Amino acid sequence: MKKEDITIQGFRFAGISAGIKQQGKKDIALIFSETLATVAGVFTTNRIKAAPVRLDIKRIRSGKGQAIIINSGNANACTGDEGLRDASEMAECVARELNIGPEHVYVSSTGIIGRPLPMARIRKAIPSLVKRLSPSSIMDTATAIMTTDTFPKVSLRKLKLSRTTGTIVGIAKGAGMICPNMATMLCFILTDIAIRHDALDRAIRGAVRRSFNRLIIDNDMSTNDTVIIMANGRLGNKPLTKDSPFYRRFEEALSEVTYELARMIAIDGEGATKLINVIVKGARTESDAERVARAIAQSMLVKTAIYGEDPNWGRIMAAIGYSGVDVLEDRIDIYINGRKYVAGGRGSDNKKRRDRALAKREINITVDLGLGNRSASVLTCDLTEGYIRINSEYTS
Repeated sequence: MKKEDITIQGFRFAGISAGIKQQGKKDIALIFSETLATVAGVFTTNRIKAAPVRLDIKRIRSGKGQAIIINSGNANACTGDEGLRDASEMAECVARELNIGPEHVYVSSTGIIGRPLPMARIRKAIPSLVKRLSPSSIMDTATAIMTTDTFPKVSLRKLKLSRTTGTIVGIAKGAGMICPNMATMLCFILTDIAIRHDALDRAIRGAVRRSFNRLIIDNDMSTNDTVIIMANGRLGNKPLTKDSPFYRRFEEALSEVTYELARMIAIDGEGATKLINVIVKGARTESDAERVARAIAQSMLVKTAIYGEDPNWGRIMAAIGYSGVDVLEDRIDIYINGRKYVAGGRGSDNKKRRDRALAKREINITVDLGLGNRSASVLTCDLTEGYIRINSEYTS
């Protein structure tokens, strides 16, 4: 199925230009469930939270929702009481146009920090945004939430439940300010599958932990990170619980959607030329494996070496050593795209072979600690001059 053809029962989408960005680019989006949906979410762990995040954290306690309005080009962060009033007003304007309760409208913003929202433009745009709602406009929504992204990010999975087939669709934006513990991005996931709130909450937290929280672009955490999932139950199935026979399959399908979106974000990392998947195995615990993988993925020296196609495995070894995990140097093996570079802590390959391995668009760095049978992986990308250019010019 082409992304342009994606639809999901009971959901409508829109994305238009409100004049927040320059040059008439789409910058305001709306997701609407025709019926009240079960809602769960995960938000930034940054102690400084944008106004819409603070609003959503309060509203999501109800476990219910029906609409999400998103703007790009302005983060509505560090804007004080005015920012909170503006976020609330955005929800109220949408609620009025849709004839639903404002408490069931969630708000997300992304863009430059510290600037007041151009509310006059947003107020004017919302009626047009609502009129443009369509079951087949998900790509307009995915495009309107982008900032430095180079392509819209959409993922879909079908899930067979007995005699019916449900749908899970996710859209995301993100290319910079990406660091775990809530990965720095916006993500909105929709499903027509009926599911109890406690089961949905557990499923989305597990999916985020295994995908967005194992995603690193530049070690910076935003003020606006948001993942919201809405389940409107239009499939008509008996609501899934944690003990339902299909619940595990729902968790797996949801994790596939979030992982695919996380992978797209890593591919689209600001200025990136290579996707890097850091896989650590042979650890005593999964936590140890993840800590080592994070240390490697966060290393500026590793990321620049991969960009330069420089086989400097010593940088990987150094990151393993400072990860804080108790390792044994003489048990460590390191592979890049399946070729062994280090055996028992010592170099084992020649430069010519290394160069060929590093020339590929996708790089798998695999580390075997030789200490156990636990593993974990973290996604990242290389660090290039393009990243510096994009971020040195971001507000000017």
